[in-house]
Amino acid sequence: MKTQKIFKKGGKEYYQVKIGKLKRNLPLFEVAPGVKIALFNILGDTQVVKEAARVLLKKLPKEIEVLVTPEVKSIPLTYELSRILEIPYVVTRKIRKPYMVNSLSYEVVSITTGKPQVIWLDGKDRKLLRGKKVALIDDVVSTGSTLKGLRSLMKKAKAKVVAEVAVFTEGDKKKWRKIIALGHLPVFVEKKK
Repeated sequence: MKTQKIFKKGGKEYYQVKIGKLKRNLPLFEVAPGVKIALFNILGDTQVVKEAARVLLKKLPKEIEVLVTPEVKSIPLTYELSRILEIPYVVTRKIRKPYMVNSLSYEVVSITTGKPQVIWLDGKDRKLLRGKKVALIDDVVSTGSTLKGLRSLMKKAKAKVVAEVAVFTEGDKKKWRKIIALGHLPVFVEKKK
């Protein structure tokens, strides 16, 4: 992934990334005093969904039988990968719905919310996952807490994780060497004067 430095446009700061053949300007978002991240939101960007899926497909192991994703932002990408690969996908939920019977759960803390959240796997999906080789799909891996939660749910569901996939990793690049990704987003920390 080729990137450019931060630039300003209309009084806002952006960071440019390349996803396959596409370029996108990601707005910078302050997550803590003096700490900013480049906000990648795949929702509603059909071109990015299709291009990210096209490029990621080349990197995925052939043995994958089911795709698993947390709701919400990575669902379009997971659907597109599922459609092309002609394999099922499972969406873990942030809220347990009344129809979810025999569900599994795990608590995570996301960098974008900063609050504990519980992710839920519906009981019907447990049957689909049992004994299967799965790929975990996310839009951005930042702290790894969502992946940790997904791994835990897959272990409880007796599925084997064979790949962890994201459009981008973020933060400490060394931590994410095993993640199949299209690029890495730095965390921007203001230098103290």
